[in-house]
Amino acid sequence: MRVSKMLLPSALALFAAALLAVPSRAQSDEPGCRPEMAGLMLPIQRANLTHPVNLAKGEARLTFVGHATFLIETPGGIKAATDYNDYVRPPETPDIATMNKAHSTHNSRNPDPAIKQVLPGWDPTGAGAAKHEITLGDLRVRNVPTNIRSYSGSTDFDGNSMFVFEIGDLCIAHLGHLHHPLEPGHLRALGRVDVVLFPVDGSYTLDQEGMVEVLKSLQAKVMIPMHFFGGSSLNRFLARSQDLWPVERRATSTITIAKSALPARPTIIVLPGN
Repeated sequence: MRVSKMLLPSALALFAAALLAVPSRAQSDEPGCRPEMAGLMLPIQRANLTHPVNLAKGEARLTFVGHATFLIETPGGIKAATDYNDYVRPPETPDIATMNKAHSTHNSRNPDPAIKQVLPGWDPTGAGAAKHEITLGDLRVRNVPTNIRSYSGSTDFDGNSMFVFEIGDLCIAHLGHLHHPLEPGHLRALGRVDVVLFPVDGSYTLDQEGMVEVLKSLQAKVMIPMHFFGGSSLNRFLARSQDLWPVERRATSTITIAKSALPARPTIIVLPGN
């Protein structure tokens, strides 16, 4: 991925200051997950996934495809892909694709026309924040807007989104290309989070210290890192957070999760990927 000039270390501090100075206009009245609620085009790479759904009621399957893309599968056979792009894709066409515009590795210029719902995390018309709340089969998906650093060096208000996936009473939040700390309005809009998928690179997205604070505020029982460009940035994050949460490293990129089987205390689960 080509590094934009606006992401150079000398500019990051200025952009971060601008982001923190102006609050995001995320919708704070969004109903959250509640306990009672049941550029250069590169060849597309596809993860090697051959498993059938075979999920019991209340379960969800997550597969780390790579970068910021996860495949989320429901017992009813609905499939969603996060930060769907033209570089790394799941082998199967998802029913729902969420996207963010921070970089071309987080969105697609040519989404598969068979996708039933393509949900950009920004409003392509520029009229304001994206607003998505859809239900397809046994999966509900909604977004919470966030700000990003624009390529011109300013703040792009509501330029990205975090997406929440609700499968029965299980709530999964994908933080996308998050660039700033979460405010109370974001937390109210997200609602209860059982599983959080979060970036840990610490430079293109929010710095690692800030990401630790985000995770503390969410209090999700399962925390799965993404967007770490190899092992060094991931290991730095794990070293920074080792006194806060236990870490489980899995040998495969797929995990099956159920609300009833969540760990007793918040746990970081590392899936193979990049």
